[in-house]
Amino acid sequence: MGNILVITELQRGKIREASYELLSFAKKIAAAKGHSVCSVVLGKDVAAEAEAFAKRSGGPVYTVANPVLENYNVDAYCTAIQAAVDKAKPELILVSHTPSGWDFAPRIAARLDAGFVSDCFNIDATGDLVFVRRVFGGKMDARVAVKSTPVVATFQPGATEACQDSAAGSVEALDVAIDAGALRTKFVEVKAPQAKGVDLTKAEIIVSGGRALGGADKFKEVIEPLAEALGGVVGASRPVVDAGWLPHERQVGSTGQVVSPKLYIAAGISGAIQHVVGMKGAQFIVAINKDPDAPIFEVASLGVVGDLFEIVPALTKAIKAAKG
Repeated sequence: MGNILVITELQRGKIREASYELLSFAKKIAAAKGHSVCSVVLGKDVAAEAEAFAKRSGGPVYTVANPVLENYNVDAYCTAIQAAVDKAKPELILVSHTPSGWDFAPRIAARLDAGFVSDCFNIDATGDLVFVRRVFGGKMDARVAVKSTPVVATFQPGATEACQDSAAGSVEALDVAIDAGALRTKFVEVKAPQAKGVDLTKAEIIVSGGRALGGADKFKEVIEPLAEALGGVVGASRPVVDAGWLPHERQVGSTGQVVSPKLYIAAGISGAIQHVVGMKGAQFIVAINKDPDAPIFEVASLGVVGDLFEIVPALTKAIKAAKG
């Protein structure tokens, strides 16, 4: 029987929801393979959060408390995680695919000479463990099996539901020496983005477009009139922002805004997991895409297969007519 080690992350002193999602994946694997689940919580004052996590984990939760860990530092994190690995001796290490996660996870894998799989959104535990990740901009799913152990794997936040189990575990503090003077990097500050003209997180209706629009002018011609007719705001996928068609404040997804409007319309968006993470909390999702196999339809409340340049203007016209 092997161990699965969940590396939790704190944000503003609280364990991130993504860490509870990792716990869901860990328990799924443990149930299929007969493994045990353990976790580690890193930070300055982590006792309360570790207790909260233990109430859902059903297994040991290790803590590493040190003032140096109050803010993210890759050298300090790797030292603390190494101590938890030495204690748990896991066959599988789960990490959230967040900016800090994708920084330290490959370093831990290199330290352990372990297999490494990044950016997963699912796992098949029916036979040998198979990690599932999207490739080519979400157009295909790759199934990855790793022959060696241990394995370090990162999972997209939002890829599964957060664990809501009530299965009390235990908390054990690890005594880890971290020499602040020996760290090669240091924390400077957190810079929050300046508020601009639109806050997608507060919008009740969002009409988003993808790269299928073809250019910034098409957003003005097709997407903006529909958003205006509905009394909503315009959003976009990452390729649109990367192309410079819209500013970053309009981006919906794991590296943009996470939104939960009453209505979300996705026009010409394929549905890569990075985008879905940011909008799947919407109450009602309408997807418009000419590809019937586009992943966006998996989360859509209503899917329309067709040409957005025909459908969206027709929808805009119908809404204006209904409003008189």
